[in-house]
Amino acid sequence: MNRGFSFDLDGRVGVVTGGAGVLCGTIATELAKQGARVAIVDLNADAGSRVVDEIRGSGGHAVCIAADVLSKASLEKAAKDVVGHFGKIDFLINGAGGNKREATTSEELDFFELPEDAFRFVFDLNLVGTFLTTQAFGRFLLKSEQGCIINISSMAAIRPLTRTPAYSCAKAAVSNFTQWLAVHVSLTYSTKIRVNAIAPGFFLTEQNRYLLLTNETELSERGRTIVAHTPMGRFGCPDDLVGVVLWLLSPGASFVHGAAIPVDGGFSAFGGV
Repeated sequence: MNRGFSFDLDGRVGVVTGGAGVLCGTIATELAKQGARVAIVDLNADAGSRVVDEIRGSGGHAVCIAADVLSKASLEKAAKDVVGHFGKIDFLINGAGGNKREATTSEELDFFELPEDAFRFVFDLNLVGTFLTTQAFGRFLLKSEQGCIINISSMAAIRPLTRTPAYSCAKAAVSNFTQWLAVHVSLTYSTKIRVNAIAPGFFLTEQNRYLLLTNETELSERGRTIVAHTPMGRFGCPDDLVGVVLWLLSPGASFVHGAAIPVDGGFSAFGGV
């Protein structure tokens, strides 16, 4: 049956965690342009409100709700607030996550000296945050006719990256959780709810800038190595994620379930020679 390939999201309600950040903020803004009513859930309410102001300034519908993805009570309240504001939840994008300098090996910080609390924080932020958020918002999402959950994984889940043990392990767990949840939701609740992940390659953000640049314009040695191993010869930019998100939310991806879609400029395909 031809389901069509429209990216029109008119009338659908989406939740974007981490929506105050550059990557997920760009995604949230584009979702609103396509007609979605967007709830930005972020610990940084001030930054989230700025994204909401931009969306509303362009005629879209959005609301910012402050919540901590590591607090189930905070997330459950946020989910009720979203439903109270928009009446329903049609899709969830688990975008909150990231790395931490203290959980990254370097010349100054040996692996054997990595602090346990930093490792746990990065792992929890990425995996446990995704798990708790899905629990809180997923209950409402199940009531929708065609719901969709998109987790943000990473190329680090497929090819563990040097220096980032906590982040690589956590994102591998996010990809595994995505597969598990896809099967569980279909077998237990509904075959109309799809669960997938996006696995970005290297995108320049505030969280990884210290690893990829030595100043505002000069690439670090690590940054040069990454670009050299990315066939497209550059880092990703926020707009590079938008098309994949819209596709996964659209009827055109109606048989895509339990997948982690690479968006990496060919990084995962390059063998180095």
